Amino acid sequence: MLKGKVETLSDDGLGVLQAGNKTVYVPFAYLGDGIKVKSTRRRFGRLIARNFELLEPSPLRVHPRCRHFGKCGGCLWQGLNYGAQLELKAELFERITGIRAEIKGSPKIWGFRNVSNFIVTTNGAGLKEYGNPLGVVDLSECPVFSKKTPEYLRVLRNFLKETGLRPWSLTRKTGDVHYLQVREGKFTGEVMANLIAHRRPSEETAEAFRDYFSFADSLYWSLKADEGDDPRGEPELVDGNPFIRERIGDVTYLIHPNSFFQTNSYALELLLRAVENFTDGERVLDLYSGVGTFGVYLAKRGFRVEGIEINPFAVEMANRNAKLNGVNAQFRVGRAEETPIGDYDTVIVDPPRKGLKEAGELLVKSGVERVVYVSCNPKAFKLDYENHLKKAYRVEEAILVDMFPHTSHVEAVVLLSR
Repeated sequence: MLKGKVETLSDDGLGVLQAGNKTVYVPFAYLGDGIKVKSTRRRFGRLIARNFELLEPSPLRVHPRCRHFGKCGGCLWQGLNYGAQLELKAELFERITGIRAEIKGSPKIWGFRNVSNFIVTTNGAGLKEYGNPLGVVDLSECPVFSKKTPEYLRVLRNFLKETGLRPWSLTRKTGDVHYLQVREGKFTGEVMANLIAHRRPSEETAEAFRDYFSFADSLYWSLKADEGDDPRGEPELVDGNPFIRERIGDVTYLIHPNSFFQTNSYALELLLRAVENFTDGERVLDLYSGVGTFGVYLAKRGFRVEGIEINPFAVEMANRNAKLNGVNAQFRVGRAEETPIGDYDTVIVDPPRKGLKEAGELLVKSGVERVVYVSCNPKAFKLDYENHLKKAYRVEEAILVDMFPHTSHVEAVVLLSR
């Protein structure tokens, strides 16, 4: 048994307890907590606390709103004062990258998520348990997603009961229904329900699906052909509209089950403004453009935008969004690392979590004066900068936007000048 005080946090937001020659990483523990660790497990070369007793609570602690806090893996920092969350995110970002940056808090810290993927298993329906790949928290609420979460889950459970569809077994890898994905347009009130299943619905099941989920403006059934533990399948529209809409400021975006869209609608406008403020000139290249989240917003402000994205469906959605908003933006399919970077004034990059890698060298060899790098992974940004971008660019300024309250994650917008 190890006792001590949490004096620092790990890069991924766990409390770090130093007891003699042992270092233990403690989920749900915060700076200043006096704790007693009762048992540990080894994971990825670290000792992780399985459970601990709080002997002396940190002054930074607050009462968590969700009854599932401490077990659910969604919100490790929900027991931490929100002002302290912001300060710690800025400190962690500076520790990893060496960059001191102002942080902007989320306008809402409850009910801000516009999507939730509820796993449906023989152990319950809800979200994954922290640190247990086979553990599922049988949810009754989720205050960070929606006030309607209890209704969504009640409907799901009643639907499964009536139809006899089997929930997925994480151990045996068998079952019919694996996930329920619900998306909400926070500013439009539109709802999309998408059931991810391992079999097609019969006519009778499809009818029951329509009846139970009649609250949804868009209703999809996605066929999942693999056993992978993720909410992906081949979507088929069962009822309603093929898209729901979300409106951020003066821009409307179409959302489809296969669309990636930033999860915090309320903080997204802060992120878009930060990118706009760092963008200069007339011609903008939106590399890794996705569904046009940045490109369409910038085009609405008079920039001439071209976007490159490897996913053909995302490109189709981006062009639809450009047309819907009547803006001068063209998006096309292409690999970022193979894109000739011509005469652009600013290049926006929002790479996947692994970072730019080879595409960083392409930017170095281009003549572009400024790069706006958007990232939710400071370690990937640091590698890109140290290995590639530093050869030609210096960091001018950075803004952090808290897209993910109650977690250690933060979105960064970094301005690089040649």
